[in-house]
Amino acid sequence: MSLFVSVALAIIISSVLPNPEPEKENQACIKDRCFGVEIADTPGKRSWGLMYRENLAKDKGMLFIFETEGNYPFWMKNTLIPLDIIWINTESEIVFIAENAQPCKEDLCPNIDPKANTKYVLEINGGFSKEYGFKVGDEINLKIDNATDNSTHRYGCFLCSN
Repeated sequence: MSLFVSVALAIIISSVLPNPEPEKENQACIKDRCFGVEIADTPGKRSWGLMYRENLAKDKGMLFIFETEGNYPFWMKNTLIPLDIIWINTESEIVFIAENAQPCKEDLCPNIDPKANTKYVLEINGGFSKEYGFKVGDEINLKIDNATDNSTHRYGCFLCSN
């Protein structure tokens, strides 16, 4: 009798609890290249960024999402790896690329200023923009499924052209 009750209870519980879907990877795609991206969409995540990372997989990056479009200079303080920093406007167009930005080991690090209003900034491994032929004016396709605050983003495909 105890085994029957245990099995019945397990069936009832499993039918009531939702099956968790596997977490979808957020992506940023430029031309025919896609990068799985971590999302930095809170002040804390944006200020920490990719600091102290010793490496970044070839197909990975970090996407910074700001609440409003504005001019967002970046710096390389406490960043251990060279990065390409790509600024993107609300129309999903690349407006500035800082190619192969080098780590800064000084106390005061220079800002890299896009001198343009943007809403998103993508960081990928240094040299990839040149290697893959990314340039100002290219369109970026962002697929964001699990940002911290989905109220500021559409669910599913975000800024997708298809």
